[in-house]
Amino acid sequence: MKNRIIIAVACVAALALASCSSAPKVTRVSSDTQTDLSGYWNDTDVRIVCETLLKDCLSSPRVAQFQKKTGKEPVIIVGSFRNQSDEHIDTSIITKKMETAILNSGKAEFVASSGERGELRDERREQQSWASEETAKALANETGADFMMIGSVKTIVDRAGKTSTRTYFVYAELVDLESNRKIWIGENDSIKKVIKAPLIKL
Repeated sequence: MKNRIIIAVACVAALALASCSSAPKVTRVSSDTQTDLSGYWNDTDVRIVCETLLKDCLSSPRVAQFQKKTGKEPVIIVGSFRNQSDEHIDTSIITKKMETAILNSGKAEFVASSGERGELRDERREQQSWASEETAKALANETGADFMMIGSVKTIVDRAGKTSTRTYFVYAELVDLESNRKIWIGENDSIKKVIKAPLIKL
């Protein structure tokens, strides 16, 4: 009986040691630290692309002309960024980064996206029935956007043996909502990666 208890304890200890040795090692790093593990699109790429494209957009001569002509900051809505690359890219992160940068830039106003407006309209309709007359928000009093920003992500992949290169082309366009005129087109092709597959030793 005593031997069985000793064996059982030894087995539990062995399992505990095995689970500890197989546990992942996690290291916290700053959010702006560049990390390239797989060679695919990552958070550093999103940050670089959004910063450069938005800076180019808000400093474009036609946006400045609009401000001079109307005497107000342009009102922008961010539409969709299409993923036309060869990998899975969550482009909603790009659109949200663009929204944040537009709002924080102080150079343009920003309105809610089409997906967000439905929820806001439902709330306003609710207020017409249940909120006090003094606090209920009026219907049909939304701020209309002057421009919509849309874009796409594309890739070119070149391979030779165990080495491949991935070049990302991110396009953004600012379109006049009333006339459909494109007043600005931006391109970022600065994200280029060389990936070397590890050698497999037999």
